[in-house]
Amino acid sequence: MIEVVAIVCSIQVPNRCKDVHLSFAAESVTPQQCMMYGQAELAKWTVGNPDWQIRKFTCGRSGRYAKA
Repeated sequence: MIEVVAIVCSIQVPNRCKDVHLSFAAESVTPQQCMMYGQAELAKWTVGNPDWQIRKFTCGRSGRYAKA
């Protein structure tokens, strides 16, 4: 599995940030495809989380990044 890891920060308190992990179940997704499709998934995430702003994101194998 591939996962998108985004650093998101509060719009109200910009120095309050956290990691968000979104996983892709498809095994055939490459890290490059994840970077492309990850943007769309993050856009969907922002619709449901309007008080947060995405600062940075990356893709990698699921479980590679520590969950905070």
